[in-house]
Amino acid sequence: MTLYAQVEAALAERIGAHWQIGDRLPTEDELVRQFGVSRITVRRAVQNLAARGLVDVRQGVGTFVAAPRITQQLMELTGFVEDVHALGLEASAEVVTVETVTASRDVADALEVPFGSAVTFIERIRRADGRALSFDQTYLVHDVGQRIAEEDLENTQIFTLLEHTYGVPLAGATYRMSACLADSDVAAALDTEIGEAVFRIERTTCTTNDRPVDYEILHYRGDAVTFETRLHRRRDAP
Repeated sequence: MTLYAQVEAALAERIGAHWQIGDRLPTEDELVRQFGVSRITVRRAVQNLAARGLVDVRQGVGTFVAAPRITQQLMELTGFVEDVHALGLEASAEVVTVETVTASRDVADALEVPFGSAVTFIERIRRADGRALSFDQTYLVHDVGQRIAEEDLENTQIFTLLEHTYGVPLAGATYRMSACLADSDVAAALDTEIGEAVFRIERTTCTTNDRPVDYEILHYRGDAVTFETRLHRRRDAP
C-alpha cells in the first residue's frame, strides 16, 4: 500500500471511530509530523478523502469531517421529500419566490407553451436535517400552477399537489444532468462558495397523456449528494 493510501486509511478510520461531523482535522503540518511523511503525501490523502465525501476542505480555514452524502436513486420518478424520508432524514423547504412570469424560449419549449405566455415560477431551498442540499427553480403550466402557488409549499410537495389535490397524474420525467460552478444566487441558497462545483439537473415531468406540466432547474451541492442508477446491457449488443 502506498504511503498516501496508508495515511488516507488511517484518517478514514479516525473519522469513523473518533471524530464527529464538523470536527476539524489536524493541520497539514501536524499530520506531516504525526505520520512522518511529506506534505505531498498528506495532501494526496486529504484530496482522496474529500473525493470520497468524508471531509470538506475549506481554503484558508481548514479541513473538516463532512456530513454523509445523500444517495439519490435515479430508478423512478420521486420527489425530494420522498428521497430524503427514505434515508431516515427530515425534509424541509424554504420558499424564496412565487410569481407569474413570461415563458422564456427554453421554458416554453420544455412546457410546450407559446413563447412569452404566462407560467408559474417557484423557487425553493430544500434541506435534509436542516442542511441545504438543493435549490429548485420550478416552472408550471399556468392553469394548474396558479392554483399551486396558493398552497403551503413549505410543507407540501408539488408532486403531491399535482396528483392528489388537482388530479394531474404524473407518468415520468426527462432528466438532463451536468456539472457547473455555483453562481452567487446558487451559492447563497446552498450555503456554499461562489465557484463551488454543483450538479445541475433539468427535469421535465409529463402527465400520463405525455403533456409537460412541470419544468425544473435543480442545483444540488456537489459535496453532499451522489446520484446512482442501474444500466442494463442490450441483449443484441455486439
